[in-house]
Amino acid sequence: MKLSDYLSERELSQQQFAALLGVSQGMVHQWIKGLTPVAPQKAVLIEQKTDGAVSRKDTHPDDWHLIWPELAEAGVATQPL
Repeated sequence: MKLSDYLSERELSQQQFAALLGVSQGMVHQWIKGLTPVAPQKAVLIEQKTDGAVSRKDTHPDDWHLIWPELAEAGVATQPL
């Protein structure tokens, strides 16, 4: 889920959400507008504070598997040698 959708559905302001994360409202605005990427540590915190509604995969759709390889699903079985 997009962070903007989460805030809208929960009727939370950017300022209120920023306070939960210990960041500025401006930072939340920049994340929502795509002006600044979400730092990996903050992505984990967002996932925690939203009870998984906004996941690390949502905040890093193109590179989550590189940052958190443990989240990558094992889709290819290893062939025996």
